[in-house]
Amino acid sequence: MSHDAVDSMKGSDQRALQEALNRLLAPLAELCLARGLTFPAVEEMLKRAFVEQARAGQSQAPGGRDISRISAATGLPRREVTRITQDRFRSAAVRPSAATKIFTSWLANRKLKDKDGNPTPLKRQGPMPSFEALSQSITRDVHHRTHLEELCRLGLTRYDVETDTVHLLRESFVPNQDKAKMFSFLGNNVGDHLAAAVENVLADKSQHLEQAIFADELSTESIAQIQRLMQAQWKSLLSAMVPEIEALIDADKASGKAADQRVRLGLYSYKTTSQATDEPPLEKS
Repeated sequence: MSHDAVDSMKGSDQRALQEALNRLLAPLAELCLARGLTFPAVEEMLKRAFVEQARAGQSQAPGGRDISRISAATGLPRREVTRITQDRFRSAAVRPSAATKIFTSWLANRKLKDKDGNPTPLKRQGPMPSFEALSQSITRDVHHRTHLEELCRLGLTRYDVETDTVHLLRESFVPNQDKAKMFSFLGNNVGDHLAAAVENVLADKSQHLEQAIFADELSTESIAQIQRLMQAQWKSLLSAMVPEIEALIDADKASGKAADQRVRLGLYSYKTTSQATDEPPLEKS
């Protein structure tokens, strides 16, 4: 293959990468503009991300050579690289809160559902089935009443004083009243999804399950039906996977294995008005 052909292929790859980045950056820009986050603030975060990834992607060289290599890789001036490396900030992964775990366990536990598969109300105190027992199955570090207050604050549960029972109000942990938690979910869920897709692209073979179905030429009524099907599929996945994962966690603890791995499983859908496209009406990727 000639050098011209190789250069042409590289140019084609670069154009495809830029088109993909345009798709990724557009919703991020929309979010920043909607929340008053200016470009200079985002630019600083992007600089730090470039420097951190450049550091992680190459062996450490002695002295100033490391700064020079990072500068060459990122295109940032050496002075900027020095400033960022001297004041590194690495955000830690946010662990799921106890409230999240309690909510998910309630949704997934078949013993806490009626014959139609819907979560049943729980008495506040007492042995299982009760909210107290469910809370203590997740953690005993915090009183179950505190967890109940947090779930009620987030609009995920309702406490009936007359019957002394707790009712689940939602089928997904999307606490609209708490923007900080919603932004945390955005970063964790989309961040892991994007990380999986990037690793699959950069690796010799796929490292993570990352698939999608694309469909076009659908009516509003058909979209509504697809959304109902997705909700049903999520319920099935949740009910099947959570007990299995909890059992594996318990088994790892009992065996004393090094528990230094984590996993995130997700399901998503997106709908919008169709635009002119060369894609077929139904496509799997």
